[in-house]
Amino acid sequence: MLNDGPHDATSDARANPLTRFRWRVPAQLRYAIALGVLYFILVNVVSLVVAVLLEAAALLAYAALSRTVLAPDGPRFSVQLRINMSSLALSHVVPGGTAPAGALGYRLLTDEGVSGSVAAFGLAAQGIGSAVVLNLLLWSALVISIPLSGYNRLYGFAALAGVFLLLAFFGTVILVTRGQRHADAWLRRVAAHVPFTTPDGVSRMLQHVADRITLLQTNRRLLSGVIGWAAANWLLDAASLWVFIWAFGHFVSPLDLLVAYGLANVLAVIPITPAGLGVIETVLISTLVGFRVPPAVAVLAVLSWRLINFWLPIPIGGGCYLSLRVRRRRERER
Repeated sequence: MLNDGPHDATSDARANPLTRFRWRVPAQLRYAIALGVLYFILVNVVSLVVAVLLEAAALLAYAALSRTVLAPDGPRFSVQLRINMSSLALSHVVPGGTAPAGALGYRLLTDEGVSGSVAAFGLAAQGIGSAVVLNLLLWSALVISIPLSGYNRLYGFAALAGVFLLLAFFGTVILVTRGQRHADAWLRRVAAHVPFTTPDGVSRMLQHVADRITLLQTNRRLLSGVIGWAAANWLLDAASLWVFIWAFGHFVSPLDLLVAYGLANVLAVIPITPAGLGVIETVLISTLVGFRVPPAVAVLAVLSWRLINFWLPIPIGGGCYLSLRVRRRRERER
């Protein structure tokens, strides 16, 4: 076999352009690229952790809201958090899940020794109060956003839904507090024809609800706590979405984000799918794109956020429900 002499690396480099390019890349540039990739990974990991922590803080704020409307009769905070997570998980898997979730929350609260009237008022107050605060946040954002970004017809539907919600809320408050005598007489007549209810029992519950509403109206500290915790719940959840959008490389104005977020959650009140599944994603993505967020970023950010906002609470809530059942069984065995 012939020997062509020493191997010539230079001739190989000339024959292979890719090899020549690799040899010409300075070591400093290779280190810079490696550091850039590492930085990109770390930024996304940190962003994911921050987004998850913000979502967890939103759930803690909602538990604090529940404790506030049930005070001083509610369970301790850790138990209330597990009750909320159990109800949330059910609402995410059952169409029109607000009603079944409310029924589950009512049963779990009464199992903890909370009276039926207090539990019913607390669940109604936290749900309606939270929705009222969401509408106020959306309207405030719309008042500022429309002159800057223009009008979208979806804004009108969301605002109209909010108006009906507020009218129903304040109408109920006026009926129960100022028109209690007429409401009591009407409910007693209805209860007389409904199985498993008694006029006296319905009248007592109405009186308890009226007392709780009056307490909220007259106790400014309690009322500010309800508004504050409800606002914290929505804003922390929206902040989690904002972090995901930023992590995928786009900065969106917090005002634009609040309009898109509020619009999606107000329209999701229509009980078509569990917890607005599909409705929230569609409205959010289309509205964010309208606010000049790149379509790919909007899709990736919203779906990533819904992974921890919608899907992750399902197994966690299931575990919380099992822990409450085990706890109750142990208490009965003592």
